Amino acid sequence: MRPLRSALAAAALALLALPRAADARSALGLGADWLVDPEAGELQLTLAAETRLARHATLGVRFGGMYLPDPDRFGAPIDGRLRIRGGGVYAEGLVGPWIVFDDDDALRLHAAFGFGLLTRSMSFGVELGWLGGTDTSMVGVRVAFPL
Repeated sequence: MRPLRSALAAAALALLALPRAADARSALGLGADWLVDPEAGELQLTLAAETRLARHATLGVRFGGMYLPDPDRFGAPIDGRLRIRGGGVYAEGLVGPWIVFDDDDALRLHAAFGFGLLTRSMSFGVELGWLGGTDTSMVGVRVAFPL
């Protein structure tokens, strides 16, 4: 009887040690922000990838291209993201560098808090944040479609 218990215990530990398949997701997103000072807008096209951290939490990255008018400039927003989801809603924290090409202050720190609605076919939310370099607050909207 003792060898059977040992074998069952060893089998249970071996099953627990087996790696699980990664639960990764990706989404294509569109965003628009209003920079409070200077009063200007900004548009984004982003790709987000995330993996499950816990049952209702994911860890991911969002990156892409952005357009800043007046004067015309382009850039690359890059954010790390922690998202908590449940009941068709989400809340997330974002932080990362935003690179603005052809600008004296090319590397800017971005930090934001977002929240919104989740469905199987899309997510829609609001983002409140801060952008370094200009030291301005920003308000934005985001829509993303899972790939």
